[in-house]
Formats: sequence, structure tokens, C-alpha cells
Amino acid sequence: MATAEQLEQKSAGIISGQSSEQTTPSETSIASAPTTVDDRPTYGDADSSCSLAQADNAVRSAVSTDMTSLASPLGNEAEDSADEDVDGTPAQIDLENADDTLHQRRRKQTAKFDAWFSQRAKKIVNETPDTQDAILDDEAQSTKYLMKKQESHKIVDEAREYQIQLFEKAKEKNIIAVLDTGSGKTLIAVLLLQWTIDQELERESSRVGEPHRISFFLVDCVTLVFQQYAVLECNLDHPVERFCGDMGCDLWSRETWEKQFRANRIIVCTAEVLYQCLMHGFIRMEGINLLVFDEAHHAKKDHAYARIIKDFYLSEEDQSKRPKIFGMTASPVDAKVDVVTAAKQLETILHSEIATARDLSLLSKAINRPKEQVGIYEPADIDSETPLTKTLKAKCSSLDILTRPFNIAVQAASELGLWCADEMWRLTFNPDDDLRLEHMIERDFIMTRQAPAADALDTRLSVLKEARELVDQHTFEEPQVSKPDLSPKVLLLYQYLQQRFERPTDDKCIVFVTKRFTARLLSELFSRIGRSHLRVGTLMGARAGDIADVRVSVRQQVLTLLNFRKGNINCLFATSIAEEGLDIPDCNMVIRFDLYHTLIQYIQSRGRARHRNSRYIHMLEHGNIGHLVALQEARRGENLMRDFCEALPEDRLLQGNDLDLERVLVNERGRRIHEESGSGAKLTYGSSLAVLAHFVACLPLDPECPPQATYVLSRQDGQFIYEVKLPHIPGESPISSATGRPSTKKSIARRSAAFEACVRLRTAGYLDRHLLPTIERRRPAANNALLGLTGKKRTAYDMKTKPRIWTEGVGSVPSQLYVMVVRLAQPEAFGRPYQPIALLTRAPLAAFPPFMLHFDLGLRSEVLCSSAPSPLQIATDQLKWLTSFTLRMFEDLFNKIFEPDVRQFPYLLAPVLQNVCESDDCLTMIDWNAVSEVHERDCIPWNNDLPPEFFANRFMVDPLSGAKRYFTLAVTPHLKPEDPVPPGVMVKENWKTTIFRYSTSLWSRQRKALEYDKNQPVIHARKALLRRNWLDPVTEKDVPKNEYCYICPEPLRISPLPPGIASMGYLLPVIMFRLESYLLALEVCQSLQLSVKPDLALEAITKDSENTEQHDSEQISFQGGMGKNYEREELLGDCFLKMATSIALFAQNPDNDEFEFHVKRMLLICNKNLLETAISRKLYEYIRTKSYRNNPRAWYPREPKLIKGALLDKKAVQQNMLGDKTIADVCEAIIGAALLSHHESGNYDDAVRAVTEMVNSPEHTMCKWADYYALYQKPTYQTAQATRSQLDLAAQLEKKDNYHFRYPRLLRSAFMHPSYPYAWESIPSYQRLEFLGDSLLDMACVNYLFHRFGDKDPQWLTEHKMAMVSNRFLGAICAKMGFHKHLRFNGTLVQHQIQDYITEIEEAERQADGGRDYWTSVKIPPKCLPDIVEAYVGAVFVDSEFDYRQVERFFNDHVKWFFEDMSIYDTYANNHPTTHLHNLLSISFGCNNYRLLIREIPFLDGSRNQTIAAVMIHDHIVSEGRGQSGRYAKVRASEEALKLLLGTSVADFRTAWGCDCRDGAEEVSVGKQKKKGGERKAVGGVEMEGEEHVPNGKEDGVGLVDVEKLGIAV
Repeated sequence: MATAEQLEQKSAGIISGQSSEQTTPSETSIASAPTTVDDRPTYGDADSSCSLAQADNAVRSAVSTDMTSLASPLGNEAEDSADEDVDGTPAQIDLENADDTLHQRRRKQTAKFDAWFSQRAKKIVNETPDTQDAILDDEAQSTKYLMKKQESHKIVDEAREYQIQLFEKAKEKNIIAVLDTGSGKTLIAVLLLQWTIDQELERESSRVGEPHRISFFLVDCVTLVFQQYAVLECNLDHPVERFCGDMGCDLWSRETWEKQFRANRIIVCTAEVLYQCLMHGFIRMEGINLLVFDEAHHAKKDHAYARIIKDFYLSEEDQSKRPKIFGMTASPVDAKVDVVTAAKQLETILHSEIATARDLSLLSKAINRPKEQVGIYEPADIDSETPLTKTLKAKCSSLDILTRPFNIAVQAASELGLWCADEMWRLTFNPDDDLRLEHMIERDFIMTRQAPAADALDTRLSVLKEARELVDQHTFEEPQVSKPDLSPKVLLLYQYLQQRFERPTDDKCIVFVTKRFTARLLSELFSRIGRSHLRVGTLMGARAGDIADVRVSVRQQVLTLLNFRKGNINCLFATSIAEEGLDIPDCNMVIRFDLYHTLIQYIQSRGRARHRNSRYIHMLEHGNIGHLVALQEARRGENLMRDFCEALPEDRLLQGNDLDLERVLVNERGRRIHEESGSGAKLTYGSSLAVLAHFVACLPLDPECPPQATYVLSRQDGQFIYEVKLPHIPGESPISSATGRPSTKKSIARRSAAFEACVRLRTAGYLDRHLLPTIERRRPAANNALLGLTGKKRTAYDMKTKPRIWTEGVGSVPSQLYVMVVRLAQPEAFGRPYQPIALLTRAPLAAFPPFMLHFDLGLRSEVLCSSAPSPLQIATDQLKWLTSFTLRMFEDLFNKIFEPDVRQFPYLLAPVLQNVCESDDCLTMIDWNAVSEVHERDCIPWNNDLPPEFFANRFMVDPLSGAKRYFTLAVTPHLKPEDPVPPGVMVKENWKTTIFRYSTSLWSRQRKALEYDKNQPVIHARKALLRRNWLDPVTEKDVPKNEYCYICPEPLRISPLPPGIASMGYLLPVIMFRLESYLLALEVCQSLQLSVKPDLALEAITKDSENTEQHDSEQISFQGGMGKNYEREELLGDCFLKMATSIALFAQNPDNDEFEFHVKRMLLICNKNLLETAISRKLYEYIRTKSYRNNPRAWYPREPKLIKGALLDKKAVQQNMLGDKTIADVCEAIIGAALLSHHESGNYDDAVRAVTEMVNSPEHTMCKWADYYALYQKPTYQTAQATRSQLDLAAQLEKKDNYHFRYPRLLRSAFMHPSYPYAWESIPSYQRLEFLGDSLLDMACVNYLFHRFGDKDPQWLTEHKMAMVSNRFLGAICAKMGFHKHLRFNGTLVQHQIQDYITEIEEAERQADGGRDYWTSVKIPPKCLPDIVEAYVGAVFVDSEFDYRQVERFFNDHVKWFFEDMSIYDTYANNHPTTHLHNLLSISFGCNNYRLLIREIPFLDGSRNQTIAAVMIHDHIVSEGRGQSGRYAKVRASEEALKLLLGTSVADFRTAWGCDCRDGAEEVSVGKQKKKGGERKAVGGVEMEGEEHVPNGKEDGVGLVDVEKLGIAV
């Protein structure tokens, strides 16, 4: 794990990709239920800022200053002055910003979290295994942890005498300590390191300014890095760190390495790591004080040990600047060579002296030496070929890939027995390896063929299939403990193991073999025939397995050793990996099943038998002279080495003198060296291959071009010459090729070519002075661009209030008018006189959909708008009459007088006869009698002689007040004008006099002086309802009170308007408001060349609250009666936008990889781009944010000129406060509306054009769906001739999914894992198709949910969609359809992950017994499984020529069944601990000041990283959680917080955490002014009952005190 200092640099960078200076912790919204990486919810928004927006919503505490609270309608009895408009302007209430310093608060909290994280990280870095054990099990732990968990690495406190002797000698000179395995060589190294560091500290203190020097402990393999690091960390009190190539440290910069060098005193690493640092000039020999070489016998030829000495140590001419050297080995000889000569060569290369214990008897006392025995077995007289082998050989010998298995089968039969030979075939044709074998055949065929020959490949694959069938049909019997099933050699081994493990025992045994297949077969065998107390395992090298072999990782090695140490395994079948270096427990018995080949193998394997009374058994074949010679040479060589070491004088000169050194370095002559004087970097033949490979890996290559250099061999005059070719980069290749110098050795010629290429790259500036590439893999400039928007930023934008259609033809006298009849579908619900009305316009209007008006509780009616089939040819007189009628409507109903200029009217009004048909002639529809009567007289004169029935059913107007309009019912004979106002009529206090005074609007003095007819009738009337928002459903408070009254006719005017028309006229404001909204919505769509239905268009531009986009929050300043808002269409449009841009990018960019697709798509669909488009097109002008109630005068026509009355100030109407994100969301909603408008027909052309208009990019220029496929050029791999294997794949999948592939190679691409080399089959991986299929499947799921659940909000839709497209579900689909069987990959890790998941999901399905949600209880599958499902969908789409119906077919056939009952998934996210915590804090406690922050701690050993999550409440860290990923860490942190908070009262919570979220600026009124007492308030977007915060634990006047404080004994 990284040190605390390293964490400052690395942890945030892994999450955010930023430098340490710019690092901020990753934050997540507690409000959103976490899912997998690709399952994160977007709540209908594809924008990159989505997660931050959700976090803001979760802690929302600020309210825009533009929020308004709606005033109640003015009372009907309100007296207005004579010139007062009938419409009152609603009160505008500006609220204070609830928290102006929200961002400052967050920055402060982030700083606190950083400080807390730094402290926690230090503890975690030094955490003991016991602490970590509670977090992860062994299988999930880091390699470092597993090493720590083994028995203590603490070395004995008191060194033995021989160790002290060698330590003292190492202080004086460079030595190579030659001691047996287990004799304590590492302790000498620890003592020397401690002494060296002490000396270094003294030097630094005495010489201020001296450069810091460090020690390097070098090892030969990765496993030893962790093992020796654990030992040094346990035994030294100085900072130690470890590195190996698997950690990617070979790509680190100089700054990173320098920080490591400054932070540590000792570094444990593989020799290659130090060699790279020296080669790049990151460190020089003068900066190193000690080099420790573990297993020093490897220092020969071109091993990294030898290269460090030859290239850098010896080149430092000032010997005082050279570091001290200490080597350790059990034997200086690891080959069959002369012992003395080899020892002297090792001394020469390491510039050291060999040293051992002066008195070897001390060693024998310190080390338990095993009793060596020889086991003799008879030669095998078994047939070398089993019947199965012979059958396979007869049929399949032509397959090159089976050559090795045939050889192994022969060897296994003769050495192990016939059962092992047949078992080898079963392991070779393991069903899990079927694809692997096919891959190998195709790879070999493709790499060797001269021209395409698909039939030849098919022939090979058919032979392989036949071989597989033969093995599958073969009957494998259980092994018999006798010949010929077992060879005599194995039978002898069986006897040894049976004797040792006959009864329960703690004994441990290692059986050494030389071949990996031997270890595997013996393990399989003894797992069957061994006694119950024998628990076997295998330990093999960490390298890629070949055919009939397995891949073994370092972690698997460590886990095996851990199990061996615990006793879970007591018998290891091991290769040479167990001989050297690894910390293996002392064994009671070591068996050399296969004899050693070198002296050091003998010494090291024997050293494993260190237990008291242990045995070391040599297994020799009877009569085999070679075996006997090997035993004799090993023992003789050991004696010679002992004699050589004992004969060494105590104070001798270095044996490797200058002459010997010259002899060693003679092969180095002629090899060029390039040095950088400034940096100290050095390019040699040995390093050139790595430098060039690193450079090529950084090139911006085509994804189908292998990132590697190609070496071409030729011969010249008997010597070898290599030419290296670099991958081609169109237009910017730095160099194309370089040719090296001739050499008699291929390896040297190859390095010469690489060296020449590196020199040319350095000269051209493509390598810097540290020999690092200056070219990096390019990513688009907008990779890290801020593409997101926030909904909190609000700006004033212009807002259209009138559609453009009203200006068409204005200024001229119309000769024809288009008639639209407006009627109520259920006029009886209106409860008043009713007559249809006609709207006569200069241009034809669209067909408007019905919309609802609400009249009383439970009473409502649709408004039906129908246009006449042909225009009305209008005469001049008729036009004058209609103008008069229209003017009378505005004056008598709304107290507005316009200039009588027919040229300026955008539309006219006319009464319509009852029961007319749409097919009737429009001229006959109009009630011309009523029009004529209105034209002829302004009012109906009144006198006292009129009969009582005259006053029934009249419309009467108060000429002095715009607020008093009456519909008469009948004369009331028993009442007189001077009678008091009858009870039940609400009047002002000072007007409670007479009926006549109630009827007039004169001022008080004028009323008293007024003379009137005291005999006039008193009329029972009903007040006209003014300013009603009939579009909004009626509530109890909206029901009119006391709408009946008594009036006198003298002060009033009898209108000529028919009462039915007058009643209908009072519906006209809301009707026109809605129709003009439709027209504006259609206008914006027409500007985008879209044909959209009016209701869908209006829905797309409607924002009915301040926080419409916050689906899970209480709506702020909700505007009633606006209809549906844009949120559902925005979800649908966002999904289609993602799909459309994905298809476009896929079709037009065949050379882009998946990452480039994602970046380009983000640039297209991000809110920032949509906002820019909307602003450039002025789409913001059309967004509707004000209801009729909040803008009741907006419906009046702007022309002609108004003579009497008032209109709302134009500027106020035309200004709209909008958030940037709202505008972007509306763009997506318009796309959704275009899609929905043609849903029934399945025509996506308008939606495609909408995407083109909105993204405004050359990457998407399509105008119709067919344009996508027209731009797609089939790649060569798709149309090439398919092999029989590819055709067979298509045939198999056609049985699982009813689709026939035209291009089987395209289908194969959907099953190509990225690890599968492109060159093997010349087919790209599934990543591009997966990118496409992901968006297609997403669209299918959203479509299904959207249309089936029309009443669900976007949050519900999004949450349930996430279940449908989650990796967990798609993995289950993959398993159910058997797709995993066809996946082609290169490696066994993926295979094991798939096997584990398939076993679990199949068992879950079986136990579910028909349950459809069984997949929810299963772990997340390997990502490749859901990926290939998406890639398959993408392949079907492409193969069908972009036919989306095939995607829907796949959804209906394979996905829909699982989600027919969506209720079973309602708790899929809601029961998540993080969601539970959010609800507890925001709803139960009313707190909005909380955050969930995460940071990642990188492991430097290549193991899985660990993530810390913390819950912060009011600046306090409440809980933490740790896991392998941020998702698991957040879950654990939330669970811990819930344990702490559940059951806590609100008062206790506030006291404990200082929560005051309910006070001050955090308080927000929702859609109304604040009331006294018991009001509801919105806090953090959550509505809660209001209550005051009471300090000191008091709530509702009751003091709450902890029992302990009262001193009461419990």
C-alpha cells in the first residue's frame, strides 16, 4: 500500500485524473441509490454533471431569489374604480437566498475531509492484518496483506556468531554471503541495512546539503518483492517501500520517483525496476549507498543484476561514489559448470568477495539438516501410448497445436502411468478451454498463412471438434493403485505419502517436479487416491500457461503458500518456484520426484526440509546411470564449494581482478552507448528494447493496430541484420523504420536496430532527456472540459407571449377568415348559460387537442376545438358586424376598449349556433342574429315599464367597475331598492345599507346624493366569476362563496350579448392562454422543421415549478393549470439523443475506439452544447414558466391600440428567469416530443432531425433515419469470407435468438474480448458494438417503461430502467442465453470469473422456481458478460441495416418477460443503505447539511485498490466505510451511519450534530406565503411539518435529559 505521502499524490488522481494540486474528493449524492459503474442513474440526463447535480439536490438549501408566491384571487366583492382593469396583478414576493455561501461551505467541508483523510490514510497504510481482516477476506486482500498475514517476519533478536562475522566483513568490503537455505542470510542484510542507514544519517548531519542516498534490496521475482518487503518493514524502523513492474512504475515520471526516493530509506524492488530508473537518469549510483542482491547467483550474462553492474556501477569511475554491495546465495553456481570458475566469475561481475562462515560447524548447529535417503523404483514397462492417445493421434496428428499434448501424453504414460496420460487429455479438452483451443488454431493459421484460405482453417477446426468429441465420449475410469494405471515411480511416491499421512498429522511435505504438467497431474491423481488426511495443492511459476496448462498469478502463489502455512494444504506438488527465495514453512519431508539439474537446485530444495527429524528423498530409477551421476555430482559439487569457501583466506584481495573483468566485459565491446549528460540517462543495447516499446505504447494508434514494433530479420555476409518498423500514424509518423548493425547473434542485431531507432527518436525530439516519450496518446481537447451545467444558475431571458401567426396579414382588411369553433364537450358541467363561440383568424390554425377545464369539485369538461373545412368568404358589412361583436365582448366582459380598426385585429370572435356540425358551411354556423343585435346597439335600454320576465336571463354590466358583472335570474317582487341587503350577500362593512347602494359603484358621497327610481325592480342575480384559472383543478378553497346577490337595474347596463356567449366569454381567457401556448410550441417546432403534435410540443416547453427537474423534491412555486411539464419527454428525448448520436458516430467513424466514441458523444449531448444551440436559436423565448393565474393579462391581443383598460407591463411579461440546465433539458424534451408524435407509425425521421438541430454538429447531419445506414461503410472484416467456425457460431445463436445473420464475422466481433489479439482473426473486439448496443438497449427499455407506465414520474422510470440495463441483469441474460460459451478471450482470469458467476446465477435461477427477479440476489457478473449482450444487440442492429425493430424484437423476446410485473423491483433501489440514510436525514431529521465523500487508496502491489467513504453531517465525520470500490465503501459508510443514528430522536440528533437546518435562511415557503403555526416548509427539497428548533435537548416544551446525568441507578 502507498505511504501517506504517496497518497497525497495518487489517491485523487485515480478518481479524477487530476493533479494533486487540483484534487478534490469525489462526492456522491446520498439521494440516489448507488448502482454499478455503468448502472449509475442519470434521472433523464446524459450530461456529465448529473452526479454532482444529484448531490446538490440531496443537500439543497438554497432557493432562487426569483421564486414567487402566488396571491389569492381578489374577492368578487372588491370595489374597483371606474377605470380599473378587471384583472388584478398578483403580488410578487421575493424570497431571500437561503444560503449564499453554499459553495464556500462545501469547500470548507472538503478541506476538513482532506485533513481527516490524510490522518486516516496514515493509519491504514500501517494497519495490521487483524484490522484489515474485518474488511476483506483472504481472496480479496492485497498481496502485501497476505504476506503480512503469514507468521511473523520478525527475525531472531540475537544474531548467531557466523552471522556477526559475515556482517562485520560486509561493513568493510563487498561480499557475497554463501549460506544454506534457512541459515539467516536475510538477517545479515537487515543488520547491514541498519548500519548503512545509521552511517548515512551521521553523514547527512555532519555534511549539511549532502544529497540524500538510499539503499536498494534487489530480488529476482515479483513474489520476493512482497516477501522481503514484509521482512524489512517488520525488522527496520526506517521507511521502506516496494516496487515491481506489475505496478506500472516503469511508466512513472522523474518527479514521482524523486518523491519516492525522498520519502524512503530502503526500496525493495525487482532488479529491472532499478535498471529502468538508472537508465532514465532518475537516480545515479552516487545516490545509492547499498545494493543488496538476493539470490546473487543470477548475476550473469544479460540478467538485470549483471546489467546494473556493467552499465552503471562500473561506469562510475570515482569508486568513492559507488555503493556497497552485499550478495546472498545458497550457492554461487546455478548451472553444470566448474564450481570454482563459476564462483570467480560471480565475484568478478558483482565486484565482491565470496564469504561464508569460518567455522561451518556453527552452521550445522544453527540449521536442522534433513536425513537424506534414496528411493529406488523400477523402470516403467508401460506402453507409452494409451488407446485414447493412439486414436487421437490417428485422427488429429495434423493439428500443430496438439503436438505438445501428444508429447506430454507419451511422457506421462511412461513416467506417471496410463491414467495420468488419459487425464491429461481430459484436462486439455476441458469444456472451459474449448474456445481457447480454437483461438490458438486460428491465431497460428492467421500468423502463418500466405493468403486467405478459409476452407483450410475450417478443416483444422473440424478436426479439433472431432478430437473434442472423442475425448468427451471416452470413459475415464477412477485410477487404480497398480500398474499400468500408475507407474512404479508414482507407486513409490504413493507409499511415501501414505505412510506419512496415514493418520492426522501437522507434517508438511513438498514433492519437487520439473514440469508443470507433472505437478498438475499428480495433484489430480492424489486428490483421488490419497488418504483423507492428505490435502494436496500445486505451486507453479507465475506465467501464462500453454495448452493443457493453467495460468498462475502471484496472488495465487501467495494464497497457496498461506494455505500451506495454515495446514489447509499439507502436500505441495511444486516446480522450481518453491526452491528459491519464497518463505515456505519448514517441511518434514521433501521428495525429489524429478531430480535436480544443478547444484543450487539440490541445495535449495534440500533447504526446505528444515524441520527436526525431516527427510530429503532422492527418487532414482533402478539401473539409471544418469540419475546416479546427478546425485553424485550434486553432492560432490557441494563438497567442492565447501572446500573452496573454507580455503578462502580471511583477508584476501578480490579474486575478480582487472584481467578477469576485461574477460567478462569483452562481449560488451562494440555495443554503442548513448548518454544524456544533463540528466544522466543512458541508452544501451540492453535498455533500447524497453525504451522503444514504451514509446510505441504511447502512440495514438488505430485500435486495430497492435501497439508494438515489428522486427524484420535479414542476413548479410553471414551476419544477422534487423530492421525495426514502427506502427504507421497517418500524416505524423516520427520515423517509419530503422536498421541496426550486423551481428553474429540475433539478439544483439535486434537490440542494435532498437538502439538505432531510439537514437533517431531522441534526435528528432520524440524522446526527452530522460528517454521518455514526448508523444502521449492524444485525447480530444474536451476530455476534461466542463460540459455540465447547474440548474441553480438563473438568468433573465426574453420570453415570447404571442405567436407569430397573429401578425400574419395584420395591417390589411381580410377578405376571408378561417373559422375555429370552440365548444364544451360537457356543457352541463359548466352550470351556467352556454353557447359555443368561434375564433376567426387570418391564417388557418392547427388541429388542437382537447384540454380540460375545471368548474367545480368533480365537475369538468373538455374544450373541443374544430376548424371549418373551408374559409369564410367575408363581406365588408359582415366584417364590420364581427368587429363590433368582438369589441363588445372585450368591453362588456373585460372592461377593455380597443380602437375599432379591423386591420389590426389578429382574430375576431363570433357566436355559434347550438348543435352545428363541423361539415356545415361556416357561414351558417355563426349566429348572425346575435351579431347583428350587438352591432346595432351598445346596450339594451331600460325603463320601469318593462315586464318582470324581461329581466330573466340577461347579462348586466356595471359601467363604473370592471369587477362587477351579473347574470340575472328573475325579479324579486318582495324586495325594494331601499331594502337592506339580504343576509348571505357579502358586502363591505360601510356598504351594508340598501340594495340600490350595493348596486352602484359610485363613491360614498355620490351615492348619498344620487337620485334614483325607488320603484324599480330588484333582480336576483349571479355574479360573474372573474380571473378564474379554469385550467387548474378546483380545490375546496377555490369553490366560490356567496356568488348570488340582489341588484337594481338603474345603475347598471344591460348588455346585448347573449348570456350564453357572455358565460362562454369568461372561459375565453384560459382558452386563449392555452391555444396561444399551443401556437408558440408549434412555432418553435416549425422553426426546427419538426412536425410535432401541439400537446406534445407544449409539454416539451413547459416548466411548471422552480425545480421541475428535481423529481424527488417538493415542487417550489408550483404553477397550476399548465398541463404536463417537460420532465417525462426530457427523459425520453435524452435517451433518443444518446442513441441517435451513438448510431451516427458508429456509422461515420470506423477508426474511433470506444473511448473516443464516448468523448465525442459527450461533446454532442452535453448540456453545455445544447444550451449553446438553444441560445443561438433563441429557443429560450418559447419556454413557458408562468401559468394563467400568474399572468392573467397575457392573453389579450397586443393590437389594435388599447383605449381603455390596462395591460400588464410588456417588459415584465417578456422576461423569464431560467436556469441554464432547464434550457438544455427543454432541448431534449423537444426531441422526445418529436419522437412521441410519430410513435404509432414508428417513423423516427422527425426525431432524427430534432437531434441534428439540437446538437448542431457535423458529427450528426442526418435528416431522416435512413441517412444513418446510408453513411455506413461496411468494414472489410465484416464482409470478408466467413470461416466454418464463424458460420457455426451464427447457426448456434440463431437457435437462441430468432435472427439470421447476413455477416457472421460481424457476429463474431460481438464475442471478441479486448484481450483477444486482433491479429489472430483480424476481427476487432466487441467494444465498438457494445457502445452502440448500450444506447439501443437503453432506448428499448425506456420506450417500454414510458408507454406502459404513463403516470410514473421520471425518477421512477429512471430507477426501474437502471434495473433493466444494469450489469447484474444483463449478466443474467447472457447466462440464460448461453452467450458466455462463445466469448473469445486470451487468459484464464476471465474464464474463472465467468465460471464462478455462471454457477451462482444458475443456482439462483433454479432455487427461484420461476421467480423473475432471481438475478437481483446474485453478485455482479464479470463486466464482459453484460458487454457481449449489448454488443450482440449492436451487431443485430448493424447486420439488419440499422433496423431498430430488431432491437425491439430482442427486447420483447428476451427482456420484457422479466419486467412484466415492475412492482417486484420497487424496492430494488429504495432499500439500499445509502437511500435509507438519505431519507432518515432529510425527512426524519429534517437535515440538509450532509455529504457522502469518497477517496481511493492505491495499492502499489498491483492488487485491488481500497476506497474510503465518509458520511459528514454539519462538518463532522460521522462514519466511514471501506471497500474494494467506491460503491461498496459508500454502502458500508451508510450502514455504519445508520447504526449510529437509527432510534435517535430529532432533538438528540440536533444536539449531537449541531443541526439547525430548520432555522433562518434554510426555511423556504413552497408555493404560498408563510402561515402562522403548523405550516409546512420545504427543506432540502423535502416537505416537512414545521416546528421550531429547541436548544438544550428541549422539544415541545419538555426537557429531555440523559438518565446517566440524573445519577439514577439502573
